Order: sequence, then C-alpha cells, then structure tokens
Amino acid sequence: MTEKSRPQIDPDQPIDFGSETIRAQDKQGRVRAVFDSVASSYDVMNDVMSLGIHRLWKDTLISMINPEAHHHLIDLAGGTGDIASRFLKRGGGSATIVDINVEMMMAGRARPDLQSLAHLNWVAGNAEMIPFGDESADVVTIAFGLRNVTDRQRAIGEAYRVLKPQGRFYCLEFSHVELPPLAKLYDVWSSLLPGFGQLIARDSDSYVYLVESIRKFPDQDTFAAMIRDAGFEQVKYRNLTIGVAALPAGASVEIEAIALVGAGTATP
Repeated sequence: MTEKSRPQIDPDQPIDFGSETIRAQDKQGRVRAVFDSVASSYDVMNDVMSLGIHRLWKDTLISMINPEAHHHLIDLAGGTGDIASRFLKRGGGSATIVDINVEMMMAGRARPDLQSLAHLNWVAGNAEMIPFGDESADVVTIAFGLRNVTDRQRAIGEAYRVLKPQGRFYCLEFSHVELPPLAKLYDVWSSLLPGFGQLIARDSDSYVYLVESIRKFPDQDTFAAMIRDAGFEQVKYRNLTIGVAALPAGASVEIEAIALVGAGTATP
C-alpha cells in the first residue's frame, strides 16, 4: 500500500511548539532537547502526573490490539518501551521501537522488566520517515507522541505505508475534555505539572511545553479526520477518562478499524 502523494511542510512554515510558534525546521531539535532532559525521570513522572491512570490507558490499547504470535509491531515514538513490552507480554511475536531520541531508548533498555524480552528491537528513526519498507508491520502504534511530531499528517501516512494488508494503526493521544466543569479542573491540574517537573526531574520548562502541546492538539473529530485523510477507512473513536486521552486507531482499506479518543492528565 502506498501513501497518497503529499507535499512536505515548508521548513520555514510557522508551527506550534507548545504555546510558542517556531519554524517547522526547528521543532524536531527542540522536541529532542525536551526528551533528552526528561528521559531519566520520564516513567516516574508519568505515574505522578496521571496518578497511574496512563497504565490503564495503555492496557486498553493492548486489549484492542489483541496481539498474536505472528504479529510484528512497529511502535513509533516508543521511548522507554511501555507499549512494545506490553505487546510482547500479551503474546505478540516481535516489536520494534522507533524513536528519534536515543536518551529515551537508553532509559528503556536499562529497565529490568525489559531485559528478558526476546524479539524486541530499538531503532533510532523519525516517524515522518519510518526506516522500514512498505508492508513491514501488522500493527503500528504511537502513544502520546504524535503531538511532538512536526508533520503529523505525514507521520500518519507513513504508518499507512508500512502496514501490511489488513494491518492496523492505533494512536493513543491526549484530546479535549468534553464536560466543562471537568475541563476547568483539568486545566488547574495541568498548571501544577511544571512544578512537579521541577521537583522530580529538575526541569519545569520541559513540562511547560508538554502541557501546552496537549492544549494545542486537535480535538477528537479533527484527529479522526486526519487519519481518514491518510487513506485509512472505518476510523472510529471513543473517549477515555471522559475525554482526557485520545486513542484513535485506523486500519488499512482491507479491514475495519477502531479509533479510541479520550483525554487525560498531562502525561508526556
């Protein structure tokens, strides 16, 4: 399967970097610096900021995938290995983590719970140019990473390209809280997260970006439309935690796909 022809973003095009507007060509370097800074404390901060709920969201994602022994997973922006390790432990055949940030992958490779996992590979690469050929994977995932990608539409198209016929794409991402009272509470909680970042990671600025990047991400319907535009069919979504995290999943034209969307506390 081949992605629709799509021009790349102009390197000088203004693009969001949290609450800032920067040149598109500068975003990847800025994002890499953020995750270089938070890599060693990333997993701890995820638990603190989401009160552990991110684990339930990730378990939901794996239950949707329902891994089988013949499945190969490509996990984009896979970082410290949360999704890939769950996939393998639930019966998946093999998994490859692709991430631009070597520091994050090094932190993942040091995790004791990943040491015994066979068929887990780590590859430095960009979600906008996945370093694998067409029809390479049965499942492609990206969890809490798409908002950090410069050209999100191209990354979704790349996921489409590397999927085998009947392959499935799942993207777990933050979205918009739909109940106004909870949205206000969520905003208050989000405003506290840079303080947690300073206390635990000794870095508040990176968590200011991570919070603002969540606020800038498209809403559920817009996000689902982006997945359809890449060529996926029968894309659906549902909210998790009343719309705090978003899990859209698309599938190739040969198979029905489910897309979950929700919103959660500001776990990067």
